[in-house]
Amino acid sequence: MTGPLLWVFLLLLALSVPVAFAMLGAAAAALWMDGKPLAVLAQRLYTPTQSFPMLAIPFFILAGNLMMAGRFGEYLVNVARLLVGRFKGGMGQVSIVGSVLFGGVSGSAVADATALGNALIPVQKKSGYPGGFAAAINSASSTISVMIPPSIPLILYGLVSNTSVVDLFVAGILPGLLLGGGLFAMVWLVAVRRNLAPAPLDGGFTAFRHQVLIAVPALLMPVFVIGTLRFGVATPTEVSVMAVAYALLVSGLVYRDMTIKGLCQAAVNTAMMTGAVMIIIMASSTIQWILTADRVPQELAAWVGATIQEPWMVILAMNIVMLAVGAFLDLPAAILLLGPIFATIGQAIGLDSVQLGLMMVLNLSIGLYTPPIGTTLFISSSIAKVGIGQVVRALLPFYGVALAVLLLVSFLPALTLY
Repeated sequence: MTGPLLWVFLLLLALSVPVAFAMLGAAAAALWMDGKPLAVLAQRLYTPTQSFPMLAIPFFILAGNLMMAGRFGEYLVNVARLLVGRFKGGMGQVSIVGSVLFGGVSGSAVADATALGNALIPVQKKSGYPGGFAAAINSASSTISVMIPPSIPLILYGLVSNTSVVDLFVAGILPGLLLGGGLFAMVWLVAVRRNLAPAPLDGGFTAFRHQVLIAVPALLMPVFVIGTLRFGVATPTEVSVMAVAYALLVSGLVYRDMTIKGLCQAAVNTAMMTGAVMIIIMASSTIQWILTADRVPQELAAWVGATIQEPWMVILAMNIVMLAVGAFLDLPAAILLLGPIFATIGQAIGLDSVQLGLMMVLNLSIGLYTPPIGTTLFISSSIAKVGIGQVVRALLPFYGVALAVLLLVSFLPALTLY
C-alpha cells in the first residue's frame, strides 16, 4: 500500500490540494488499490478524536486566544520595550523578547506572528526599518513560540511518539531561550551595521515597575503551566482547562478588558485553529496505520542501521530530510507524518525521544519562514506590504542562527536533557 500512497500524495500536493485532503485522498487510493474496504478510512479518521490527551490542544489554544483578546499584547510589548528598547535596533529586539513572552501564552507561531506583527511591523517601518527586515524579524522570531511551553507542536509530537509532554515542555525552555538569544544578537549586529536607532520607552524605572506589575498576571501563565505539570498536580489536559479558567480570570477580573465580542471572537478563532489541526491529525492517523501495517518504520530503521553505521550521521540525515519536508508541509502535518517513523529510528540508534522531539520541532519550525509554504513568512510579508523575495534576503542571517541552534540541540543532549 505504501507505493500508491506516496505517489498519490505527491501528485495531489503538486496539484495544490490542501495537505489534509491530500493525505485523505492518498490513503483512500492506497486502501482501494489494495482491495481493503473504505470503511477502514472512516474508522481511522474517528479513532484519534477519542484520545483524552488530545483535549489539551483546543483548551491551550483557547487560553491563548482569551489572553490576546484584550490589551494583553500591548502590556507585553511595553514590558519588552522597557527591557530592550534602549539597545541598537530596539524595536527589532522587542519582537524577539515579545515572542519569548508570547510563547508562554499562545503556543502557536502563527498566532504570535499575527499578533506581534500587526503591533510592531508598522511601528518598525515608521522608525526607519526596511520593510523586508521588519518582516524577517517577525517571521523568524515568532517560531520561538513552538519551543516555549505550552507548545501545540510539542503536544502533537508527544501524542504520536508516546513521549511525556511534561518532559518535552521543560526541555523546550532552554533551546527556546537559546534561539531567542541568537536572534537577539543577530538583530543587534544588523542594527549596528544599518545604524538603526534605539527605541526606549519613556518613564525610567517608575514606568518599568508600573508596566511589569500590570503584565505580571499574564506573565505568570507559563509559570503556572510548568509548575502545575512538573509537580504532578494535574495532567496536561487538566492543566489546559485550568489555563482557560486562569485566562478568563485575568482578562475578566484583573485586566477587565474582556467583552462579549472578544469572548465570541476568541471562541471562533479557537474553533478554526482546532479544526485545522484536527483534520490533519485525523488524516495522518490513516497514513500512520497504512505505514505501520506495511512495517515501514521498522524496515526503514533496519535499513538505516545496516547502511549508516554512525549515529551522528543518522541524526544529520534526519535533519536534512526534515528541513526538506518542512519547506513543503505545515508543521503539524510534518510532525504527525514523520514523528512515528523517526521515533523508531531514534530508538534504534539510542537517541532520546525528548531530544528527538525538540530537534524535530525546531527543525520543522524553520519551514514556517522558508518558501514556498512558509506560513509566518507570508503573514509577515503581508503585514509589511513587501515582496517575499525582500523578506527572504533579509532572513538569510536568521537561517544561520536557527541552523546553529539546531545543530547544538541535535548533537548536545545536555541542552534538552538537563
